[in-house]
Amino acid sequence: MYQPLFAKIGESADVLVLCGDLTDYGTSEEARVLAKDLSALKLPKVAVLGNHDFESNAADEVSRILTDAAGVVVLDGTAVEILGVGFAGAKGFPGGFGARALQAWGEGPVKAFVAAAIEEALKLESALARLRTRGRVAILHYAPVGATVDGEPIEIYPFLGSSRLEEPINRYRPDVVFHGHAHRGQLEGTTSAGVPVYNVALPLLRRRFPEQPFRVVEIPIAEGERVETPAVVSAAGTRA
Repeated sequence: MYQPLFAKIGESADVLVLCGDLTDYGTSEEARVLAKDLSALKLPKVAVLGNHDFESNAADEVSRILTDAAGVVVLDGTAVEILGVGFAGAKGFPGGFGARALQAWGEGPVKAFVAAAIEEALKLESALARLRTRGRVAILHYAPVGATVDGEPIEIYPFLGSSRLEEPINRYRPDVVFHGHAHRGQLEGTTSAGVPVYNVALPLLRRRFPEQPFRVVEIPIAEGERVETPAVVSAAGTRA
């Protein structure tokens, strides 16, 4: 079902970014179906996993299948350079935004939840710190700012992302941030330091851009890099 979408992306971009929820239930069978569609797309492909990809406790297998069968570079606190552009990725985690973010206080499970959010923020920071390219892209599943989840039911805001992810983004200032997960959120926002953030959850993109449900962003390349023109990066979710 995704082949027509991937064909359009192949005509529009130099690199494909996938922002998690690559499967519905995190099974190896689903990963093989997606890998078959992706293998026909000859662009470099880079991704992070989403919460759905962990549902069946087979996230490592999902990553392995996508890597081996379709050449997808799956990032998890890691970074990669493609066509002179650096990509840093982590899944991220929920926890809420700003002064109302959940704090590590009280019961042990609450502290463990916050610790998981902090760990993901540290993964993103570590990945961004590795990049030495002029053009840099941060990839997440969960939102790093509240602006791109606006429009979701207010009761689930804390489960859509965490402003702890915003801190390393502001420190390292990538050119752009892509995330998924917020199906009813907003298309665009910025961090407090002005870094642009794009919500590329596929249900949102399909409602707003039914003919072209992906975002295309040009990333600047420094002189002397491996390519002479800006790299064109396309980002999309994959979960229906």
